[in-house]
Amino acid sequence: MSDPVIIERSAENPAVQIIRFNRPEKKNAFTRDMYRAMTDALNAANGDAGIRVTVFLGTEGSFSAGNDIGDFLAAAQGGGMGRELVDFLYALANAEKPLVSGVDGLAIGIGTTLNLHCDLTIASDRSQFRTPFVDLALVPEAASSLIVPRIMGHQRAFAMLAAGEGFTAEDARQAGLIWKVTVPEEVESHTMAAAAKLAAKPPEALKIARDLLRGPREEIIARIDEEARHFAARLKSAEARAAFEAFLRR
Repeated sequence: MSDPVIIERSAENPAVQIIRFNRPEKKNAFTRDMYRAMTDALNAANGDAGIRVTVFLGTEGSFSAGNDIGDFLAAAQGGGMGRELVDFLYALANAEKPLVSGVDGLAIGIGTTLNLHCDLTIASDRSQFRTPFVDLALVPEAASSLIVPRIMGHQRAFAMLAAGEGFTAEDARQAGLIWKVTVPEEVESHTMAAAAKLAAKPPEALKIARDLLRGPREEIIARIDEEARHFAARLKSAEARAAFEAFLRR
């Protein structure tokens, strides 16, 4: 079996670390093991001077369909969710090197919100960004309830995070969620080119500029924690369990 997450250095530019979601049969839905692997890679990059940029990539037609619903159902039935998701969100928020993402196709739930922590996102024109948290009787995560209104304003943020409305790639670009839109065949090449440009810049100056732009991490971490408390409570609710079971019956 192929690894569901492939962690590698770019052959053309070893200063670029690639985290590639590789579970196409499940549209790259994230499992607890996948979160753990991604967290380890992000944390390792912080202490590795040889890594200057980390890139997130999916597979053709699927960036990520979000969290594996089977894991959610197991948590709802009393199995517990574990720390893997929150640890991954901490790793995103505490990443000290630039994060770049290349999105093609589905970007659902965490597949949308992880891009909020990226510095540059390039998406194909067939990409769809959607966060059906409330539809699953859940709440926003990844500090999206803090970050998205700042980017988009209340109405578009409400449409995305509460109403669960889908955003096209162009919608997302106009709202400030992503940087550029291109054709599917060029997402990866444009993403890697953007990462290579960042990797070539003076790293200390780039870090300071990035930190100034992103602001204090403490506020982001505090919102991640607040959302996580609500999220954990909602996972145990009867309406969430019913929503997960209905989803899996489709």
